[in-house]
Amino acid sequence: MIDLDQHSSLGSALREALDTFANETCLIEADRDRERTRLTYSDFNHMALPLARALQDAEFRPNDRCAIIMTNQSKWLISAYALLYTGGVLVPLDYKLTAGEHLELLAHSKAKFLIIEYHLWRAITQHPEFANHKVKIVLVTEAPPTADLKGGFRWEEFRRKGDPNFINRKRDDWACIVYSSGTGGRPKGCVLTHNNYLEQCKSLTAWYPFWPGVRYLSILPTNHAIDFMVGFIGPFVCGACVVHLRTLRPEFVRDAFVRYKITYVSLVPLVLKNLERGIRGNFENLSPSKRFILDRLISLNKLLTRKRPNVPLSRNLLPQVHKAFGCELLALITGGAFIEPSTMQFFYDLGIPVANGYGLTEGGTALTLNDLKPFRADTVGKPLPGVELRILNPDADGIGEVAAKSATVMSHYLDDPELTAETIVDGWLLTGDLGRFEGTGHLQLFGRKKNMIVTEGGKNIYPEDIESAFEGIEIKEHCIFAANFIWPQKELGKEMLVLVLHPDLNQEVTTTILDDISARNRRLPDFKRVGGYLVWDKDFPRTASMKIKRNELAEQIRTSVESSAVKAL
Repeated sequence: MIDLDQHSSLGSALREALDTFANETCLIEADRDRERTRLTYSDFNHMALPLARALQDAEFRPNDRCAIIMTNQSKWLISAYALLYTGGVLVPLDYKLTAGEHLELLAHSKAKFLIIEYHLWRAITQHPEFANHKVKIVLVTEAPPTADLKGGFRWEEFRRKGDPNFINRKRDDWACIVYSSGTGGRPKGCVLTHNNYLEQCKSLTAWYPFWPGVRYLSILPTNHAIDFMVGFIGPFVCGACVVHLRTLRPEFVRDAFVRYKITYVSLVPLVLKNLERGIRGNFENLSPSKRFILDRLISLNKLLTRKRPNVPLSRNLLPQVHKAFGCELLALITGGAFIEPSTMQFFYDLGIPVANGYGLTEGGTALTLNDLKPFRADTVGKPLPGVELRILNPDADGIGEVAAKSATVMSHYLDDPELTAETIVDGWLLTGDLGRFEGTGHLQLFGRKKNMIVTEGGKNIYPEDIESAFEGIEIKEHCIFAANFIWPQKELGKEMLVLVLHPDLNQEVTTTILDDISARNRRLPDFKRVGGYLVWDKDFPRTASMKIKRNELAEQIRTSVESSAVKAL
């Protein structure tokens, strides 16, 4: 691994890594059962530098912002490096957002350039607000030869000869603007500096090092905070290899473990749960005699690895299980949402450690991680090196709001000093999550103080962002809360959104109104759907500018009705 203390920017660190590990394989891109691309660090460099030169010739300047909207692939990372090389600020956007959401975030981020896949660009060009976009240059990947790019340029042809000028940045300069939620409400652009990323990379690799020969399977979107770090920056500065799949069908993911001898992979809890379900199904199909032997071997492995994992030993005891994962897997990395302790224990008992962590975009990639010393399935691990955590206003059980101070905490929210001041107080990031420390220094989480939920897929859902989907319903006023925000519960994993309806005087909430609400709800993605509704008979408290006083309204509801009053949609 290169010495990150000797660098002031991601561009500088990656530049040294590409030279140091020139002959090592850095990227493999596979599509189903066919390998599409295999690049060494030298190949990667030779593809990125002509793009960087072309960007500079097109007047892309230091501090200019460029958005990337792509699925996981080599062109994502090549583009990101070219941008960082030229001193730009990267705006990684979720390719799963709608065209309207993409346009809103492009406007909010003030992106000057955009690099995007053709099918996503085509959707944006067909949106009614397309004509109002302010992006100066658009580079489109994988466009058909005869496609009308609506003023865009082909990424594959956007190249210039000659060496680009390397623009180094200072540690406190912006590196990325990362959006922690979708739109429809108040866009939350987290400004992360080069120092944030460099310090995060140091702390993560201190506990989970990468090296040449390590292969990381990239399943999460690269725009996701975890995969940007663990599936790009971390492996590259250590000379490791990233494997991208152009399909996430389970059979091809399983094949990738074996074909590419995967060392690490990051998964959201939903995917990990599906893996568990598949393995348990295979166990159930064994003959009684084979199942008896398997159970005895699992029990022996549990006994021998009770305090610390011993992956080589587990591979010898349970070779068929580890063979299905390529026999090189050292750990599964998960986080971003609640995961049942039984699922983590299941994999650990098979000799496959699960490094469960906790973090939020505002805090960088992660604040805590299980270092497996010892393994604790009921926690989210210990604070990473350089991270200080406090429990604010703990109750009799020691449970209070988790606050964090670290060099990885974001600089601020883009163009939102008010929200920044509410979130970072005296240098402490107020996470809005409720937790306590156990005797071993592990953090346990119990619920959320803030008005949001986190899905099994690791997506942060802010109720305010969804309210616009119900604009126009025949009701005086409405708003959406996380149920746990109104009726605090010291538990995770059972989070739900509640639609609060305030009808006009003498108005009834009729079947017609509820049918309209249900129809709108079904049009939302699964993870954004409201789970129930509550009829409220008082006017919503509002500010002078007519914004809903959400904390006050939640308190009024909390003291007046029980959670059982919520009716299912």
